[in-house]
Amino acid sequence: MDVKAKVKLLPLTSGVYLFKDKNDQIIYIGKAVSLRRRVESYFRGNQQSLKTDLLVEHICDVQFIPTHSEAEALILEASLVKQHQPKYNIELKDGKTYPYIQMTKEEYPLVSVVRLNMRKNKNIKADFYGPYVNPTLIREALGIIRRIFHFRSCESLPHKPCLDFHIGLCEAPCVGKISKQEYARNIRHVRLILEGKKDDLYTDLQQEMELLARQKNFEAAAKIRDQIRAIGALYSGTKDVNYFKEAEQLERAFGLERALERIECFDISNIMGQQSVGSMVSFANGKPDKSNYRRFRIKTVEGIDDFQSIAEIVRRRYSRLKKEGLAYPDLIMIDGGKGQLAAAIAVLKELGVEIPIISLAKREEEVFLPAKRNPILLSKESLGLKLLQRVRDEAHRFAITYHRKLRDKHVFGQ
Repeated sequence: MDVKAKVKLLPLTSGVYLFKDKNDQIIYIGKAVSLRRRVESYFRGNQQSLKTDLLVEHICDVQFIPTHSEAEALILEASLVKQHQPKYNIELKDGKTYPYIQMTKEEYPLVSVVRLNMRKNKNIKADFYGPYVNPTLIREALGIIRRIFHFRSCESLPHKPCLDFHIGLCEAPCVGKISKQEYARNIRHVRLILEGKKDDLYTDLQQEMELLARQKNFEAAAKIRDQIRAIGALYSGTKDVNYFKEAEQLERAFGLERALERIECFDISNIMGQQSVGSMVSFANGKPDKSNYRRFRIKTVEGIDDFQSIAEIVRRRYSRLKKEGLAYPDLIMIDGGKGQLAAAIAVLKELGVEIPIISLAKREEEVFLPAKRNPILLSKESLGLKLLQRVRDEAHRFAITYHRKLRDKHVFGQ
C-alpha cells in the first residue's frame, strides 16, 4: 500500500509512529496525541526544516503503536528511540537541551529530571532515560509515578525525614524506614515504566499480589492491587492517577465496599429564604461530569429550611433514577452537617434506595457518616479530603450561579 494511503488509515488516538526506509530500517520515531493528524502533517509540503524534508523523502512505510494517553506515548517514544537509535532522531531534530530522567547508581537511587548534554556528562554514575520532548508532561508523569512507587528526590540523604516522607512521596531511606530490598523493588518497577515494559510490570505486580494473598498478607496484597489500579490510570490519562489515590483514601476511611468512581454532591443556596435553589454536581473518576449536573428550584419548602430543602432535591433526584432504572452513584455527598445528612438519609430510606452517603461541614471540614455519632476529621493534607473539597466547592459554585441568575431575572424582569 502507498504510504500516503496508509497514513489515512491511522487512528485519531494517541500513540507512537515509526517511519521506515526502503530497507525496512526505522529512521524516525515520534509520538502524537492524534496519530493520523500528526503523521499527515509530514506530507503536506512546505516543511520548515531541511532535515524534515530529507526525512520525508526517505519514508517508505509507517507503523504505529497505539497508546491510551499522551503520557504513555511520551514514555514509549523515548524508550524506543533509545533502543533503535533512528538516524533522524539524533538530539530530537535540533540542538536543544531536552530533559532526561536520571536514575543514579547508589544504594538508594535518586530519580530526578535533569537537562544535560550526554557527551559532556559521560562520567555521571547514573542511567538516563529520554530525551523527552515535552518537559511539562514528563515532569507530571514522573510525579505520578512517584505517588505509586515512592523514591527519593533529594540530592543527598538528609539526617531526618523531610516533607516528602510526611506527605507520602518517599519512605525515608535516610533513616532506614524502608529496606534496601523494598526500595530496589520500587526502582525496578520505575525502570519498567520508563523502558515501556508495561506488560512485564503488570506481570510482576500480579505475581506479587497473588503470592501475598496466598500467604494471607491481605493488607500488603491490597496495597499492590491499588498500585495496579493507579498504573492503569497513568496509562489511561495522567491526571486520573491523582484520583485513584484520593479514592483509595476515601474508600478506606468510609469503609466503602465498591470502587469509588462516581460522586454526586448536593448544595442549597438562598438569601434570607428567598429564591431558594438546589444544585447537584456529578464527578466521574475525579473529574466534573457536567452533562450530569442538575439544578432545582425549591418547590415544597417555605422560608429558610436547609434540612427540608436538601430532602426535597435528594428525593427528586433518586426517585427519578429509581423510576427510570438508571445507575446510582457510588457516593452521595451533602454540603452541610449532621442535620442535612439526617434529612437525606431519611429520604433514601423512604425510597428504599441504598447508596453510601456522607456530609461535609465546611467550618471544620468535618465528615459525618450515617450511624456514627462523632465526625471524621481527615488530615488537612489528605488527598481524599482535597477531593471532597473540590466536589463540594463545585456544587456551591453551581448553586450560587443558578441563584444569581434567578435573582437577576426577578429583579430586572429578564
